[in-house]
Amino acid sequence: MERTRKLLYIHGFASSGSSGTVMALRRHMPAWKVVAPDLPVDPFEALELLHRLIEEEKPDIIVGTSMGGMYAQQMWGVPRIVVNPSFEMSRSLLFGKMGRNKYMSKRKDGATEFKIDKQIVERFKLMEKNQFDGVTDEEKLLVMGLFGDKDPVVHFQPLMAKLYGAERCRWFNGEHRLNDEIVRKALLPLIHELAGDENGECRY
Repeated sequence: MERTRKLLYIHGFASSGSSGTVMALRRHMPAWKVVAPDLPVDPFEALELLHRLIEEEKPDIIVGTSMGGMYAQQMWGVPRIVVNPSFEMSRSLLFGKMGRNKYMSKRKDGATEFKIDKQIVERFKLMEKNQFDGVTDEEKLLVMGLFGDKDPVVHFQPLMAKLYGAERCRWFNGEHRLNDEIVRKALLPLIHELAGDENGECRY
């Protein structure tokens, strides 16, 4: 019996494992198990949770969006797609995100809001200093970047191209957040490609 393939999805800022993107992935990939945790606010706690899940679940591929793309980039040794990655979260948090923030989708623990303070910003700064330390020639073959051509929020395609090569970057017609159409037309084909599906077609 063929093993059920697994995708680990890492959500963005103020989101959760029940976001619209997760729902779309599960809808379009019914034969896959989509693992989508709610991340802690603290970046080091989030990384610890993700590494533990990778050990337990052994995902075939990882997809991370925005802040989740920043985390996904650091999940060495696993094929992964970083979508509109936000590599400078500490800087982003300082502009309009300090204080109380509301979660945009339901969390398993029932939390509806969270706080960003100077300590959290400093924790992100500390984490960001080493986020590219694991980039090797081998890792460059495991990572693809997917970027919205009208993204008004973050613009890290040039850095991604410098680190991993321009050939590891793809574009889609859209902005920062994904919708069902972008998931279906841009993200799914890249998942098939990185997962090694024959002719880029799904085997669901």
